[in-house]
Amino acid sequence: MTEPRLPTDVDAEVARLMVDVRDHRPGDDRENQSRTVILDQLVVLSHPFDRHAELTHVTASAVVVGRRGVLLHRHRRLQRWLQPGGHLEPGESPMEGARRESEEETGLALDHPAGGPVLLHVDVHEAADAHIHLDIRFLLLGPDEDPAPPPDESQDVAWFSWNKARALSDEALAGALQSARRLIDTGAVEVPWGTSEETDG
Repeated sequence: MTEPRLPTDVDAEVARLMVDVRDHRPGDDRENQSRTVILDQLVVLSHPFDRHAELTHVTASAVVVGRRGVLLHRHRRLQRWLQPGGHLEPGESPMEGARRESEEETGLALDHPAGGPVLLHVDVHEAADAHIHLDIRFLLLGPDEDPAPPPDESQDVAWFSWNKARALSDEALAGALQSARRLIDTGAVEVPWGTSEETDG
């Protein structure tokens, strides 16, 4: 496959995202197709980070992991357990948006890994109001604390073992969980609690 050439007239954050997505290695066929679509769309969209500019736009989310396992929330409209995330604020990068949205939805202080933000997974999916989300997913580390979502967010937020999170997940989240688990268990991303197996007890 020929990789798309980077335009010279795009915003610096968009150009950075294009490089990160281009260099990202998909874990399965769905993610590979999503990666191709995202790269194509980043070339043609005039304001890909702006939810109001185009029906197709970038969103950001995170697989939040910690000593207790994986942190998920039940989406109020979809009534499914998902990773936290959402739309970007003006001037915000995907890595910033993923952390802000995840902290807002869980009520916990979260961190990117010590080595810096990790682009974990990408997914393209349909959303409400005929939107198409180009979702950029990061790995975030959470504290050994109970979630405390604010009143205006879903109150169904909980830690799950890796195996239980996998059982609750859809195809796209399952791929992200698999990528996260692989990075942690191979030591590619350092975490203070050891391997994912130690959170499935």
